[in-house]
Amino acid sequence: MEKNIHEDCGVAMIRLLKPLEYYQEKYGTWMYGLNKLYLMMEKQHNRGQEGAGLASVKLDSLPGNEYMFRERAEGKNAVTEIFANVHKHYRDFSQEQLSDVSFAKSNLPFAGELYMGHLRYSTTGKSGLSYVHPFLRRNNWKAKNLCMCGNFNMTNIGDIFEKLTDQGQCPRIYSDTYILLELMGHRLDREVERNFVEAQKLGLEKRAVTDYIEEHVQVSNVLKTTMQDFDGGYVICGQTGSGEMFAIRDPWAIRPAFYYRNDEIVALASERPVLQTTFDLECNDIQELDPGQALIVNRRGECSLQQILEPRNYSACSFERIYFSRGSDRDIYKEREQLGRQLTEPVLKAVGYDTSHTVLSFIPNTAEVAFYGLVHGFKEWIDKKKVEQIAALGTDPSAEEVYRIIHQDVRSEKVAWKDIKLRTFITEGNSRNDLASHVYDITYECIKPYEDNLVIIDDSIVRGTTLKESILRILDRLHPKKIVVVSSAPQIRFPDYYGIDMPCPDEFCVFRAAVELLHDRGMAPLLDEVYEACRKEVAKAKDEPIVNAVRTVYKPFTVDELNKKIIEMLRPEGMTTPVELVFQSVEGLHHAIPDHPGDWYFTGNYPTRGGMRLVNQAFIDYYERVHRHSERMK
Repeated sequence: MEKNIHEDCGVAMIRLLKPLEYYQEKYGTWMYGLNKLYLMMEKQHNRGQEGAGLASVKLDSLPGNEYMFRERAEGKNAVTEIFANVHKHYRDFSQEQLSDVSFAKSNLPFAGELYMGHLRYSTTGKSGLSYVHPFLRRNNWKAKNLCMCGNFNMTNIGDIFEKLTDQGQCPRIYSDTYILLELMGHRLDREVERNFVEAQKLGLEKRAVTDYIEEHVQVSNVLKTTMQDFDGGYVICGQTGSGEMFAIRDPWAIRPAFYYRNDEIVALASERPVLQTTFDLECNDIQELDPGQALIVNRRGECSLQQILEPRNYSACSFERIYFSRGSDRDIYKEREQLGRQLTEPVLKAVGYDTSHTVLSFIPNTAEVAFYGLVHGFKEWIDKKKVEQIAALGTDPSAEEVYRIIHQDVRSEKVAWKDIKLRTFITEGNSRNDLASHVYDITYECIKPYEDNLVIIDDSIVRGTTLKESILRILDRLHPKKIVVVSSAPQIRFPDYYGIDMPCPDEFCVFRAAVELLHDRGMAPLLDEVYEACRKEVAKAKDEPIVNAVRTVYKPFTVDELNKKIIEMLRPEGMTTPVELVFQSVEGLHHAIPDHPGDWYFTGNYPTRGGMRLVNQAFIDYYERVHRHSERMK
């Protein structure tokens, strides 16, 4: 129900392994790579709607001609805009010229062999075209040009910044993207210079030196000397002006990357179904990049997988599977269905096992697959009861008795509809809140008032804002006997620092509920203790182990106690219908998604030191902000 938490980015890359003439002859256009990149980006639109960009590299261009091209735009329609802008370059040429590969290679921008795309969501609050990837670092030497984009968030950028300044560098901007670009660009410069020295030793001169450099650049050297110290979740993609292409995944496997290669192309994307749909592939045709591994395609089109960093504690993100990734992925579909199915027993308990007077539904659409799982679970339970009831009828049951039993079924309805979008030009508080309550509409008379329980399943409950301002208020108009709100994810208790936009603990309804319970029970001094513990953790030296001191906030309470407090906090004024919350358990999460153990949102078990440090710092910032506010109120 929370549509304002965002995955920061999606990436897409294509390297054409044949001359452009090959694609013109086989597919009817030299724009094959450009068109496929467009499809890949549109299929990942769910991953970034604040901006988009694309870049292309043209091989074998002559001096005096551009060989690296970039287009960027902001807004939800950015993908359409950037490709429309590319095609504007072609509108003054005849169809004959556009079909002439030699003419295109010599005269048209984006008529290249390397393509890279990016979709952006910001996790920093910064906006503007200058923050939209890909980023570009230019140089007169082709091999020193670097274009970079990524799906990442680095948690130790302060340490990296300090390291660079200690070396005498003076970064102009304090951001992980800029610092990563400059650091990688610096290491690329060194790699080029290494080959320059080697070329001179061989007695090469002038253009022959350049040719030697472009043929012998080792991107693996650049990545190994760049990425050793970074802490965070990332997939970093890049292209050089001389035609090298690469993508590297973090050693904890936090962020995903999938690739496909044949004799025509090498392609990479953030999600597997994107490659399947774009290139008409089977699931098993596609591979996932391993932790710390890089996919590298050199200037000659030779593709290799190289282990750049040693794999660390495997922590592939589970929340990505629950919430952000495309549900059309074979495994993700099964996982989400299982998450819903596992909630059958606690939901049955919540409605008193009265399936005859219970209606199942879902909000939002991303919860639909989990809803199917819950429906399947209910159906299995009802079928077992049917068998028991028929067996109890004896050897000579009446047709009426049998019919009554077999007629029992799961009741499900499309109860809520996403109706309008709140327009941001309305700023007056009461008006805005009133309109927010109408974001959803309901199907009237789809349940029996005061008789039917209404079960609504969601993929996750984060802030609870939509529940309070819209969902509960509007569902109450149906006058159900009871509303059961179900989350296919466990309680989200901790912020993320690896690329998902939820960095502050007090944004979570579970955290706020814990804090209120501490005050209610006279246990508020525990917050002071946690604050001091967090300060000790962030003050530790870099070589000392660090723990998540914020977990103590939740220790005094059971899940059920927190659930009841959340309902008390979120219940709209005047609402009388009983409401119950049902969350997935952490054990259930791991059972449904066994290959993605990263669960720090729910447990606080961050896989990296940087994550541990930032969660402690986040509590410190929250605590001090609250106390400053209290002082002003006195």
